[in-house]
Amino acid sequence: MKPIAYYITAHGYGHGTRSCDVLCALHRLAPEQPVIVTSGLPRDFLDSRLSECTNITFRPGAFDVGLVQKDSLQADLFQTLEKLEALYAREEQLIVQEQNFFRENSVELVVADIPAIPLAAAQRSNLRNIAIGNFSWDWIYEAYAKTDLHWEFFVEKFRTVYEQTDLLLRLPFAPPMEQFPNRKDIPLLASPGQARREEIINSKLETRNKSQFENSKLEIVSNYLPDPGRQWVLLSFTSLNLDFKALEKIRQLSEEYEFFCVEPLEFPMSCIHSISRSAVSFADIIASCDIIISKPGFGLVSECIVNNKPLIYSDRSDFAEYPYLVDGIEKHLKNVLLPSEKLYAGDFFQALEEIKTAPEPTGFIRRSGAELIAQELR
Repeated sequence: MKPIAYYITAHGYGHGTRSCDVLCALHRLAPEQPVIVTSGLPRDFLDSRLSECTNITFRPGAFDVGLVQKDSLQADLFQTLEKLEALYAREEQLIVQEQNFFRENSVELVVADIPAIPLAAAQRSNLRNIAIGNFSWDWIYEAYAKTDLHWEFFVEKFRTVYEQTDLLLRLPFAPPMEQFPNRKDIPLLASPGQARREEIINSKLETRNKSQFENSKLEIVSNYLPDPGRQWVLLSFTSLNLDFKALEKIRQLSEEYEFFCVEPLEFPMSCIHSISRSAVSFADIIASCDIIISKPGFGLVSECIVNNKPLIYSDRSDFAEYPYLVDGIEKHLKNVLLPSEKLYAGDFFQALEEIKTAPEPTGFIRRSGAELIAQELR
């Protein structure tokens, strides 16, 4: 069987999470189908979700920039433009490089979530090419082009490729994406996790023992273990700048709540437990917690829906995807809005009280997206 070349943007873990769900579904459907995954996402993240997929080989590579983040809520547009200019100065070289890669490996299908350069290489090589996503980068950048003309070049670069893509598998919480000539709507793309509080507690016990053995200056939280009887709250951010005052406010809530984050995020000398993805998968971390605090993101919203977890979400109005995700949150999740100034201040008390009596969701969404995409890729 000829391999599929599958490209995953490193813009955020949500793209990687949903791509891994697709790849796992494809492995179940066609375990002999070889897939070559190219991404700038951390290898341990991919390994943690694809450990059973014996048909996959990995290849490092980044073919888009996404948005450079100051932290999980704030984009650095100046640095994003700089990185885009550096990347697209090598556009022709990268396209030729990928064409050679397709030829040397007898690739018959190119899939991208959702960088344009691999799709462009496939189009030049007359290979079938499929995009997967709930937004496209030309649409994201177009919002910035209204006030800064430097973005127009990149809007056109991405749009030209997307307009020639064979098929878009459009995920939920998406704008129309009419630049793609052929579109197929896909149901929710996420897999429920399993509650694994005992493993999380044991992983913290191992961290504590290692810290004491090595006389390390790891966080004080290593000196006590999470209480399984309290409400567990996950701060689901890749990065989040909380100062001492904010951490002290959170500590004042620790009699009723246990707070967690996921590595690489950590808050040394605080009450917030940092969990290693290698110890417990992110899907299982979500399933193990009672309340999620996060920004609106496709992967996080989808994971909360399939695990039936209430979401306290922060505002992120400078990102074009935001209103579509909020619409999905309001239809499908118990939710409370936590203004970003309160998030950065660690002022969670009111939101945590309100989520207890938030109305139950009334919307319904189908949940077979991974399986349907796998069938399309066969």
